[in-house]
Amino acid sequence: MARMSYISSVERYHEYEHVIHSLLESILMSIEDGLTKERDTRYLIKQYPFLELQYCLNAEGLQQGNNVCFKRAYSKKLGESGNQQDLSERPYFLNAKASDKVCFTDPYISIATNHLCISAIKELKKPINNQHYLVVDVSLTQLIEFVMGDTARANMSPYFKAGYGIIVACLFCLVLFLLNIVFSDIYALLTHVDTSSDPLEPFSIIIYITLALAVFDLGKTILEEEILMHKDIFRHSSTRRTITRFISTVLIAISIEALLTMFKAALGQSEYLMPAIAMMLAVVGLLIALAIYVYLGAKAETLLMRARLKQKSSK
Repeated sequence: MARMSYISSVERYHEYEHVIHSLLESILMSIEDGLTKERDTRYLIKQYPFLELQYCLNAEGLQQGNNVCFKRAYSKKLGESGNQQDLSERPYFLNAKASDKVCFTDPYISIATNHLCISAIKELKKPINNQHYLVVDVSLTQLIEFVMGDTARANMSPYFKAGYGIIVACLFCLVLFLLNIVFSDIYALLTHVDTSSDPLEPFSIIIYITLALAVFDLGKTILEEEILMHKDIFRHSSTRRTITRFISTVLIAISIEALLTMFKAALGQSEYLMPAIAMMLAVVGLLIALAIYVYLGAKAETLLMRARLKQKSSK
């Protein structure tokens, strides 16, 4: 499954804004207290993998010294730059000058890393070497994963994708195998015309086509849900979407099979009548069960959202 999308990251940020701000305030206090040595920087990276950059500004908004880069991937690119950069017009600096509290930016795309991030700025109680303000940039997606306890699962995402990719490849290979049978039977049917042949023989081709369609749709659903798209496991709507798509695929396959069986019964093979009716009833039952599941799931999520809004408003 893909990492958290920008929309999901911003939504989660506003949902856990108070917790995130409290966490960043504590990190800024730790850095201010002297956790800027190499040993302590490694400690911060280990404890808080969402940290990206740290730098200081003077009273006029000029950066003092180069960036302290927490990410190895950006250390060469960003670790030796930034000194005397003029940031006096940045909104977070203007807000910090007008307030004695820790200030935070809204989520934005970082020019340095091209990732969605937020910045926190704090005025130093005891300025050192003309350093009056401490600024920390953090990756918003990784920060939310950290707050929600989802970091380990997110780091395992590439391996999950590889597993799902193998499964999808096997399903698509099965589709090709079924289509090969279909094309072979169609070719045999068109080139060997026999008036005494079974009139129901073409239905076997349709069965193979239907099975290939169902398998292909299943592989496509897994590919989209588990590899290409972000799936928020903390929201019931994501699970409901996956189950709905899967059951829809099963419904289509069973409906076509029931229709073909009904055609066989109509052409004289009455022993297929009851199985066709049973499959039709199974389709109706699945459809009703799916409608109830979607309705109750959506209603439950609406109630949860209302409860969260009431909880926020009470604070």
